[in-house]
Amino acid sequence: MTDFKEMTDAVVRGDAAACEELAKKALESGVDPQKAIREGFAPGMQVVGKGFEDGSLFLPDMMLAAEAMKAGIAVLEKAMSADQAAATRAGKIVVATVQGDVHDIGKNILRILMSTAGFEVVDLGRDVKVATIIKEAEDEKADLIGVSALMTTTMMYMKELVEELSEAGLRGQFKVMVGGAPVTDAWAKEIGADGYAKDAFAAIQVAKDLLKVSA
Repeated sequence: MTDFKEMTDAVVRGDAAACEELAKKALESGVDPQKAIREGFAPGMQVVGKGFEDGSLFLPDMMLAAEAMKAGIAVLEKAMSADQAAATRAGKIVVATVQGDVHDIGKNILRILMSTAGFEVVDLGRDVKVATIIKEAEDEKADLIGVSALMTTTMMYMKELVEELSEAGLRGQFKVMVGGAPVTDAWAKEIGADGYAKDAFAAIQVAKDLLKVSA
């Protein structure tokens, strides 16, 4: 019988080799790959996320856990049908820190968490121009654009992004989510963004809600 707690613990430890081995054992036991992800690996990232929030775990711990989980999921995905594999993917998101802003720790955490939550993430980096964000979102056929700003002086580029998308007739093509220390839900509503998240953990659920992805 598959021990889902063991899978969860392996993620929390950041043990990629153990995650791979446990994924193989789950498949050998006849466990559905999606169930193994949902009940075995995913809870591990939830534990790590809570630890990060309360200060008992740090960014390196989260990165190790994310890499471990991805290693296990890679084994499970090989056993999935094309339809099953597609069902585990929540959508594609382009993320960036806006022009003039070089703060990217929050955006990097977002990339990690979105990836482990089933999103395909295209990270454009920091200090990214609005035109570049739009072009990449089009080229990548993204479902969602997530932008962060850590300074009040760069928040205006979020407004410019929404306006440029509207002027180009692309506003309906992408959901836009904003975040960052000075950003608020009121600001998101003011500029016409689709969603706001106070941190990277909240962003996962906001993104799923925007794209109507089941939890």
